[in-house]
Amino acid sequence: MVGSQLCVRYLYPSDSCCTPHGRPFILLTITMCTVYYGPVINPQSVTDYLALPQCLICVSPQGDIEWIVEDVESTKLNDVLTQHDCAPSDITLVRLHDGEFLMPGLVDTHTHACQVPNLGVGGELELLQWLDNYTFPTEARFKDVEYAKRAYPDAVRRIVNSGTTTCCYYGSLHLEATKVLASLVHAAGQRAFVGKCNMNWNCPPNYIEPSVKESVDTTLALFKYIEDLPKAACGEPLLHPILTPRFALSCTEELLTRLGDIAQKNPKLAIQTHISENKSEVELAKSLFKTNSYAEVYDKFHLLRDNTVLAHGVHLTEDEMVLIAKRGSGVAHCPTSNFYLSSGMARVGMLLDHGVKVGLGTDVAGGYSPSILTEIQHASIASKMLAIQAVDNKKCKCSEGRSESSSSEEDSHSRGRRGHKHHECQCDCECDEKQSGRFTSQKLSIAALLYLATLGGAGVCCLQDRIGSFEQKKAFDALLVSVRDETGNPAVWGYNPGRDLTQGVTAQSADKSLIEWLERFLFCGDDRNIKKVIVQGRTIGGRDYHPAQ
Repeated sequence: MVGSQLCVRYLYPSDSCCTPHGRPFILLTITMCTVYYGPVINPQSVTDYLALPQCLICVSPQGDIEWIVEDVESTKLNDVLTQHDCAPSDITLVRLHDGEFLMPGLVDTHTHACQVPNLGVGGELELLQWLDNYTFPTEARFKDVEYAKRAYPDAVRRIVNSGTTTCCYYGSLHLEATKVLASLVHAAGQRAFVGKCNMNWNCPPNYIEPSVKESVDTTLALFKYIEDLPKAACGEPLLHPILTPRFALSCTEELLTRLGDIAQKNPKLAIQTHISENKSEVELAKSLFKTNSYAEVYDKFHLLRDNTVLAHGVHLTEDEMVLIAKRGSGVAHCPTSNFYLSSGMARVGMLLDHGVKVGLGTDVAGGYSPSILTEIQHASIASKMLAIQAVDNKKCKCSEGRSESSSSEEDSHSRGRRGHKHHECQCDCECDEKQSGRFTSQKLSIAALLYLATLGGAGVCCLQDRIGSFEQKKAFDALLVSVRDETGNPAVWGYNPGRDLTQGVTAQSADKSLIEWLERFLFCGDDRNIKKVIVQGRTIGGRDYHPAQ
């Protein structure tokens, strides 16, 4: 049985399924591979993704991708399954309906679970005032563990149902409340990093850690708690601890030194913090720590490395970008929050040109939505505004009238491949476009936005070898998306052939339709369009998810 596995479970007298004499009862179960057949979107790079109208993906019982065939005509489906030794009785075949497609799950590289109750309030203020007046009072409530037990289940469920399969969570500074968060994320089956904030300086009297020792001790206690949780069926943990100095302004040099020591002793331990979100914050950090830049603060304390996630980076200088790229750190781009708190627009294109890893983050509740789809939309707007500003400053006349994706059309449809590539100046001029790089001051393409939300975010989390795209041996973290009218989303002009189909479906039109479905989902979709949220092959959320009571 290549497509299935035999599992043996021994039930003992304490179980409910024993024999009347109390002897163990052997229960045999067969776990099958799941094979998905239908339209698939598969990101490849910042400039390219695959749109595959009739793709076949086989997922093992442990939730890893066993094999992929990119183009399978329906009449040849059984032949392909036979070639892979998959008898119909040995697999669960999932055929997608018209108007549905699979894509990799969304990666949220930065959010605050303890701020979900604060969504949508305080946007008239900027960062530092917003923290004092809204955020810190909300987070302080999590001192009450019973409140955490009431609030966190809703927070986690909303984030999962928004399509987030991997999430970097900030908890509050409270150990017990953050344990509650970690246990809920673990029970939900989401892939995640959970950290307790370290903050012993420049914080309100009722929301500050009393000593460096308590900050460090509670952090290490959380790490142990998370590491002791059971592993997933695949044999690896889905939940990881993450070192979380809130930001430089909230940590004394002594605390940052101790956290840096912890990081150096644990090179695989992920780190998350904030950087260069607000101009006042940047100037204050440089003043307090006597450095030339914000990034130098973290580098000084050995907190800048390949598994460091830096939120925002709105006001990073090019020298800082060079340093961050050299250290291998990643930036969580949080455009909704950056707009909402009037922080500015991060220069994502310039970060990419400097070789900095970039993903997307909701930054709840600076960002007023738990959905990465909202970040995709605002990342697009931010990049267009930066491009408009650049054109207003200096314009390359040679680029007028050229399409950014025209060069990629010719090879698009032979196997459903669709490459969205940024236009690069090909003339002999010395314009700013040529000097600044491929992405600087350019609007982000659909391929780039998709990449940031999936494979780019995976890279920021150092998980690019496990998630972010569909490849053999990677984990099957996916969304089953529907753009059918029946989803009830009024913003999506959904799949409705009785209304819209005027001619027969060809391979080319199917490819084009899939690309349009993706764009409609990214810009108009919401949780109503997400039928299933799948992590490590297991459905954990979405409209069709009905957990056992």
